[in-house]
Amino acid sequence: MDRPLERARASAPEGTDAARLARSMGATLWKSAAPAAAYALPPALALFLLGLGWDLYVRIDGTPEYILPAPTVVLDRLFSGFGFFASEGLTTTWRAVAGFAVGAAIAVVLAALMAHSLYLERTIYPLAVLAKVTPLVAVAPLLVIWFGFGAAPKVVIAALLAFFPILVNGVIGFRSVNPGALDFLRSLRASRWEVFWRLRAPSSLPYLFAAVRITIPFAIIGAMLAEWFSGDSGLGNVINVSQNNLDMPTLFGAVITLMVIGLLFRRRRARRAASAPLARIDDGREFLTCRTPCRRSSPTARPSPPRN
Repeated sequence: MDRPLERARASAPEGTDAARLARSMGATLWKSAAPAAAYALPPALALFLLGLGWDLYVRIDGTPEYILPAPTVVLDRLFSGFGFFASEGLTTTWRAVAGFAVGAAIAVVLAALMAHSLYLERTIYPLAVLAKVTPLVAVAPLLVIWFGFGAAPKVVIAALLAFFPILVNGVIGFRSVNPGALDFLRSLRASRWEVFWRLRAPSSLPYLFAAVRITIPFAIIGAMLAEWFSGDSGLGNVINVSQNNLDMPTLFGAVITLMVIGLLFRRRRARRAASAPLARIDDGREFLTCRTPCRRSSPTARPSPPRN
């Protein structure tokens, strides 16, 4: 039975298997690269046309470099000072990540408490709204006086920006449990800790992931603004010093570095939480009306036809 197959393999020209393998690998790479190229090509083309128009305008109009530098000058400053921008960008990034971690941890703990107590909700939520609507420009000088010129005020401002969305989505998530599963655990006389750990915490994960996707850029903005006001390092300080010295190429380089950091965080969030549904993040009116466990919207189940 196997002799015809062996004869065909023996009679095949040398290198056929390698050619087939190369063709299959090429087809696989093309299938994986084609969607990425189709996704990246339009914005890359638009960015190229924007840079071309920018360069032509600067050359034709004769705009001074301290007002609007040419794209080639900006790119030359960015690549020549790559180590400088990378170091300052890492400083801003770790401050933003630290502030996000602090704000997220406090928000999750308070959300768990508010989900179990109406009194705590009515006590904490107005204070959270007050912190949200207060302009950071007014808070930054106070934080500098209280915490000094180090990293502490930057971390606190980043935490303030990341706090409120995670708090709101956390409360919604902890209350958005399956009523049947909740009644089942209560029938088993499960404790509050067991209900929270086995039911409420898993149910809140999609809402928390949705909040994380939104609040990490806020934390980066908060760290950068804090460095603008009171920093001696970081991209915010670079932008402030460049503005005062009319060093527009360095200023544009810092802005491009911030854009790259935001894109990297967005890419990692898209990989880890692409399947998480985006919950509503508003002023909190949704969870204030949700006193009982919120029922998830689901299509009405149709009864199965009777069997003969």
